[in-house]
Amino acid sequence: MCTRDPASNQLIDYKTNDAEVQKECTASTGVPVGVKDAIQTVGPRGPALLQDFIFLDEMAHFDSERIPERVAYAKGAGAFGYFECTHDITKFCAATLFDRIRKRTAVAMRFSVACGENGSADTVREQRGFAVKFYTEDGIWDIVGANMPVSYVRDPSLFPSLVHAQKRNPQTHLRDADMFWDFMTLRPETLHALLMYFSDRGTPDGYRHMHGYGAHTYRMVNATGEAFYVKFHFKTDQGIKNLDTRRCDELVAHDPDYAIRDLYNAIKKGNYPSWSMYIQVMLGEEAKKCRFNPFDVTKVWPQKDYPLLPVGKLVLDRNPTNYFTEVEQLAFSPAHMIPGIEASPDKMLQGRLFAYGDAQRYRLGTNYMQIPVNCPYRVHVKNFQRDGHMTVNDNQNGAPNYWPNSFCGPKESSRALALQTCCPITGDVYRYGSGDTEDNFSQVTDFWTYTLDNCGRKRLIRNMSEHLCEASQFLQERAVKLFTMVHADFGRLMTEALNTARISKF
Repeated sequence: MCTRDPASNQLIDYKTNDAEVQKECTASTGVPVGVKDAIQTVGPRGPALLQDFIFLDEMAHFDSERIPERVAYAKGAGAFGYFECTHDITKFCAATLFDRIRKRTAVAMRFSVACGENGSADTVREQRGFAVKFYTEDGIWDIVGANMPVSYVRDPSLFPSLVHAQKRNPQTHLRDADMFWDFMTLRPETLHALLMYFSDRGTPDGYRHMHGYGAHTYRMVNATGEAFYVKFHFKTDQGIKNLDTRRCDELVAHDPDYAIRDLYNAIKKGNYPSWSMYIQVMLGEEAKKCRFNPFDVTKVWPQKDYPLLPVGKLVLDRNPTNYFTEVEQLAFSPAHMIPGIEASPDKMLQGRLFAYGDAQRYRLGTNYMQIPVNCPYRVHVKNFQRDGHMTVNDNQNGAPNYWPNSFCGPKESSRALALQTCCPITGDVYRYGSGDTEDNFSQVTDFWTYTLDNCGRKRLIRNMSEHLCEASQFLQERAVKLFTMVHADFGRLMTEALNTARISKF
């Protein structure tokens, strides 16, 4: 028994260390249960009686114990810890968690697999979610990012189609290479993320050995009201590790929960994972003159022009006490920002500001922020929201539920007002397509030429060709045409790899 890992030994650890003196079993009302394994019946052979509250209580809860699965990033792992500010960035941001060096702020983090269902394998080739919840004294701040610094599309109206194309065919209920490659090749802005997806970073070795990125552009505001555009980076302190395709396939078969197990065991053993947090900063005038659209989430900001500035460290030192309570119900939204941090004109970010909260209200109910793992426990919430499903706090007692009022209702925050910036906007209201108005190739070419080495390019070609060869011939040709526009060698090597794959099929 001693050779088993902590995750396998959880129940024994609970019995040995954590369990209280065994208590009587009860129904949800607290009524003690005398017989747990038999329904009330008329005689030993039935029929059953509708009066058996113990059975009805158990079954009614069982019938409803699954909340709707997340549409994307359904399967994941979570843990808890703290953020420690290690460098002074108050010249850029007046948010309270950065107001002094060595200040610690409690955090929750969730890692996830982008498009697989809740029972899918951890090691499939997918983007990984990287979300951080900061419990600050000014309320909740969420960064909802990924292990890639770019997104596939730059307009939020395309996000549902992006997810649909990567999930299941509505008739066959199978993953469909034609759906995937049809969408990707019709939207060339996907190329940057697509190359990262099929590179080594598409199969990280668990969650501890990958970087995280906020991806979107945000605004930081300092105490004097100056605003700066920023991007957030989280560099793993464990070092980057990725899995090769063969190892991924082995783990799919033998340990589909590999990443969840790895994170749990590391924390349980005291090997606390950590990430160093950095920001890139761009001035407003620099944004106006930038040679690319700095609010285009399919682009990165070159670090030679906008260097990484150290901010602090994230450390995870506690596993969830119950997965459903603290991870499945853990709800993030990029709209959760605190004074000193604001949104930018990034279109994808603007769309996500609405979408995430809307999805959480559907999954968890209108009062999902009252769930302990989501609630801003360092702040006494005072507003004019009342009632709704699952109101489990004091519902703000007798305080007035309308504004303005003359009866001591909550007042406006002068500090929050001082940190609100005025952002002038001009332009005509219209639906501006962005598919071909932005440069879709230059940064992808840089990624192929400078980020990947020769071995990395070979692995990318192999990974991509194995997937693309399952798509229809015309989609393969369309893809190769785009790859050739990225780099002639890329197109040539993909053509050769696809030809080899076709021959091997026959």
